[in-house]
Amino acid sequence: MRLDAHQHYWSIERGDYGWITPDIPVLYRDFLPGDLKVHLDKHKLDGSIVVQAAATQAETDYLLKLSENEPSIKGVVAWLDLADPYYRIQYERFAKHPKLVGFRVMIQEMPDANAVLGPAFVEALTYFADQGTPVDLLVVSHQLETVIELLDRVPDLHAVIDHIAKPRIRDGVMEPWKSQMSLIAAHPHIYCKLSGMVTEAEHDSWKRSDFVAYIRHMISVFGPGRVMFGSDWPVCLLAASYDEVVDILESALPETWTETDRERLFGLNAKEFYKL
Repeated sequence: MRLDAHQHYWSIERGDYGWITPDIPVLYRDFLPGDLKVHLDKHKLDGSIVVQAAATQAETDYLLKLSENEPSIKGVVAWLDLADPYYRIQYERFAKHPKLVGFRVMIQEMPDANAVLGPAFVEALTYFADQGTPVDLLVVSHQLETVIELLDRVPDLHAVIDHIAKPRIRDGVMEPWKSQMSLIAAHPHIYCKLSGMVTEAEHDSWKRSDFVAYIRHMISVFGPGRVMFGSDWPVCLLAASYDEVVDILESALPETWTETDRERLFGLNAKEFYKL
């Protein structure tokens, strides 16, 4: 199975997406399965994991409904309010749907990332760790110290770091991101999505070489068994086409990689992580 492990769909008129405004014309329109099909077909991808892009239960319901008549949607990653004491009821309702595969914690959007270390979050994530529930972590590189502390408190969390934790690619900065991601990779239940990189580079003047050191470090510390290809389409269109995103990743892969390694990156790891 070949998969894009991270992309989004949205309908602007639904009103969930306050961050998508007319000032961002490339994104300010509907993006639906018919728009992605040409890219999935071209790159021989069997389907994708659709990830929430709004912090509402209504959007998760929308994505799950969309998936019912769309075979290319292999799984939906929900939004869940872990600060709500009834979070388990929320999740159990979503989990009745056969294509619900996990949920995402949007640490990036927290005014204070340390909120995720609070008792309510730790209790909730410990519960999901005990269940083996897949969890996406959306985090920015300056928040990684908090993620390290979180994984020390919830060491069995079955999680994936989205977008390689958004390092400062446009500035060519590696540390402390590099050392912190090495510590995170030491947790055997943590995976990493090789996604969302082009939007962390200079949108109009990036070069393929800008990404090589970041991709190679992730492959080095996570190994071929815990990395996933994700396009972050359509958000990637701010800086690159779908084809360019694939090309950036392909061009940075180690020459020593086997066909099995590539199959894991382009689908099998995501299939395993999300328990498809």
